Amino acid sequence: MSNEQNPFKKIEDALKKMGETDQKRSAQKPGPESDPKVTQMRPKKAFDMKKYTKLIISLTVAFAILVILLSNLFIVKENEYRVVRQFGEITRIIEKPGMNMKIPFIQSVSTLPKNRMTSNVSEAEINTKDKKRIIIDNYAIWHITDPAKMISNARNIVNAEARMEEFIYSVVRNEMGRLDYVNVVNDEDSSRGSLNDDVTAKVNKFLDDGNYGIKVVDVRMKRIDLPEENEQSIYTRMISERDSTAQSYLSEGDAEKQKIEAETDREVQEMLAKAKKEAAIVTAQGEAEAAKIYNNAYAKDPEFYKLYRTLQSYTKVVNDETMIILPADSPYAKLLTGNME
Repeated sequence: MSNEQNPFKKIEDALKKMGETDQKRSAQKPGPESDPKVTQMRPKKAFDMKKYTKLIISLTVAFAILVILLSNLFIVKENEYRVVRQFGEITRIIEKPGMNMKIPFIQSVSTLPKNRMTSNVSEAEINTKDKKRIIIDNYAIWHITDPAKMISNARNIVNAEARMEEFIYSVVRNEMGRLDYVNVVNDEDSSRGSLNDDVTAKVNKFLDDGNYGIKVVDVRMKRIDLPEENEQSIYTRMISERDSTAQSYLSEGDAEKQKIEAETDREVQEMLAKAKKEAAIVTAQGEAEAAKIYNNAYAKDPEFYKLYRTLQSYTKVVNDETMIILPADSPYAKLLTGNME
């Protein structure tokens, strides 16, 4: 800057002229030593603007340098990657947490997450092995394993998730095409239980082949639905199958009931036959014992036995309508009339 354009130079020149004028005036007047009434005063020093200007400029430059240094410091956290680029090219990727610095105005810093992330896969309509159309809603848990590969092949997280979603849809469609609808919706089925692990392994194989620098931890199904036009027919078929199963259970129950009843009747008949047999044996033994007693008793008094037998014959021959004609002197008549002489 020239002296003509420097305002501080003009101020210094004006101050110098004022000082010279004051010196001339003081030289023309008598000195203060000769006049006792006049108090002696020292002349003021001239304001050194140049000195203060340099100080202000130095402080400004130091503050600007401090601001630039602080603005180019950055902190790396534990759950993130820091990618340093220079003119768009990756120069370094920082994984360890701590404080780092980049070159001002030349380098830029971007952040990528290191922790696991969840991605909701778009719903897709898929056909099962038995030609059933179903709607699958999946989600995936994934993380970045190599930021350089991820940036090189996918550019950003949005594109990486899009590629991962394409692979998940392709693998799920192929796997579902090998299963029947019943096996898909049945969580306890063995073939259904290993489906998620198979899908995860195959998706990671595609990602490794494409060098995308990401890894899928798990792929899970949130929801399995039927298309609206197929829901009613499927429900009707399910009701019919449940009715058929219930009828089968009822038929099996009736057959089991008849089997139990037949077995019970057989056991009852066997028990009755055995009881009758035992009763007949006991009755025969009793009758034999009774006959023996009767014989012994009748042998002691034959006349009594004759009378007893006669009376027994009356119970079989005589009733309310019986008419008997006997001679008056017959023994039977005498017994009837009570004339035993």
